[in-house]
Amino acid sequence: MDNPRREASHPMHCEVPAPRFFTLSESQSLAEGIAREGGLALSALEERRFEGGEFKLRPLESTRDRLAFVVQSLAGGEDAPTSDRLLRLLFLLQGLRDAGAAQRIALLPYLAFARKDRRTQPRDPVTSRYVAELLEAAGATRVVALDVHNPAAFDNAFRIPTDHLSALPLIAAHLASELARERLAVASPDVGGVKRAQLLREMLEKRLGREIPLVFIEKRRAQGVLSGGTLVGDVEGSTVIVIDDLCATGTTLIRAAEACRRAGAAAVHAAVTHIPNAAGVTALLDAAALSAIIVTDSVGAARAAPSSAASASKLVMLSVAPLFGQAVQRMLAGKPLAPLLSEWPLPPGA
Repeated sequence: MDNPRREASHPMHCEVPAPRFFTLSESQSLAEGIAREGGLALSALEERRFEGGEFKLRPLESTRDRLAFVVQSLAGGEDAPTSDRLLRLLFLLQGLRDAGAAQRIALLPYLAFARKDRRTQPRDPVTSRYVAELLEAAGATRVVALDVHNPAAFDNAFRIPTDHLSALPLIAAHLASELARERLAVASPDVGGVKRAQLLREMLEKRLGREIPLVFIEKRRAQGVLSGGTLVGDVEGSTVIVIDDLCATGTTLIRAAEACRRAGAAAVHAAVTHIPNAAGVTALLDAAALSAIIVTDSVGAARAAPSSAASASKLVMLSVAPLFGQAVQRMLAGKPLAPLLSEWPLPPGA
């Protein structure tokens, strides 16, 4: 005879609570796109600012025992500097932990301070590790970032699970569609970016079914001063794609474009994931050596008004919302994010 106590000891099946999806107001537009692509709705959040720069963040929906996503791009703007955006992210993560959220996943389209990932001089700070420690201390249980400067250093800085997404598949899909009939070459603006350029080259070769040469520009930086500029490889008569993860002032990409033009390139397109500063956008748009600039909306919309209609026509902005939306869907389904690093869009059933 069955033991009634044993039957009672088995809890009834309960559905997993629906996840919550929060964003700070600075990243509202991009977060709306990510939520829509991920099949979720934005969760309500009270945001109040007080005199002197203090603020209050309060989730207006229960997060008890739920998974909570938080979107925040850490590129400073007129609305909030980088330090303010980071602090607000930390406070929200801590508040979600205090409110009982079982997991807190930070979705970071742009991760600030990631470039300083090692010591190059005595007593140098390693700010990428400091940011990782702050996120962990605030209660993040997982971090998903886009095109960090050094993925290996990013992984090593954290003691919680991390995922690195890349805009390269999106960029490759766009370029293969727009430049399918062009004679192409892929260029790295410096030796350190050759691996990134090689990955883009392989994606384009797979899509277009032909070999594409890889070139790079020799560059040296000391005390903030750039030197060098020799191009290694043949670009004569080619449309060259100069690929980089980050553009601050535009100097490196413009020097690379000018080197390609001097070597006989028919056209030069700059493709870059992050342009966090208005100065970088303006410089690239105004550079005569560049025929087009492809950038993502990782930091929001372009931060500078083009100086003319001609320069405005050079700008192509690709949204990373579908990429992060797919990542959200795959995390909720328990699927790996690795396929997103090599293909876009993903084939059915991937």
